[in-house]
Amino acid sequence: MHRFRFLVFAQNEQTINKEEVALIGYVIFALLLVLVMIILFFVTFQKRKNKLLLDQIEKQKAFDEEISRTQSEIQEQTLKHIGWELHDNVGQLLAYASMQLNMLISKAPDDLKVKVSETSDIVKESLKEVRSLSKSLNNDVILNMGFEDSISNELDRLKRMKFSSTELVIVGFQKPIEDKKHEIVLFRILQEFFSNSVKYSEAESLKVTLDYQDTQLIITAADNGKGFDIDSAKKGSGLINMKSRAELIHATFSLESQPNEGVILTINYQF
Repeated sequence: MHRFRFLVFAQNEQTINKEEVALIGYVIFALLLVLVMIILFFVTFQKRKNKLLLDQIEKQKAFDEEISRTQSEIQEQTLKHIGWELHDNVGQLLAYASMQLNMLISKAPDDLKVKVSETSDIVKESLKEVRSLSKSLNNDVILNMGFEDSISNELDRLKRMKFSSTELVIVGFQKPIEDKKHEIVLFRILQEFFSNSVKYSEAESLKVTLDYQDTQLIITAADNGKGFDIDSAKKGSGLINMKSRAELIHATFSLESQPNEGVILTINYQF
């Protein structure tokens, strides 16, 4: 009898132990399920958060590009208007002054003919410079002339005005820049570099190299001026303009310089 009761008690205890184990298993399963749901929720939340951040970054990038593009278009219109004014108004005034001086040469006294002739030559040179400058400011003229000829025209103008020597070197097989707006942007970057060289470099020579490769055009512009320390130099509007223009056409832009070692500009443009 006692043995029977012991067996019943043992069976009941085993049943209770199984129920406890099953309960513990259910609790663990529920906890794991909740944990998985929390992890899934967190991962989903992070993905949505990252997507929103990426969307915001892309929108900001597109907005910045649109602002840069608009500013560039406004600048081009302004430069074109200035070019027209130089060519049509200032150019005509100088041409009229040159004609008047030529008429005066024959009527001027002998002691004044030399002075009048020198003044006439100065006016003619000024007229030539104005016409050359008006070409470099008008994007329609630049497109008609072509990229290389526009650079050559600008270098010739700078040689007459400031530098003792200028040089354009073309390496490789020339490939056309399909997007003509990009052609204008590249030319404006070079113009900004030339302008900085004129104002600050005290250089005597300028050299531009166009290296045409299969998938890219590497443009290098260098002067032999006094240079500057890039790390300590302030980011002036010229550097900012060159950098923003390069970013606008997805080109890489770099500027290298050391005191007394000149300045080198490098642009990598992908075809």
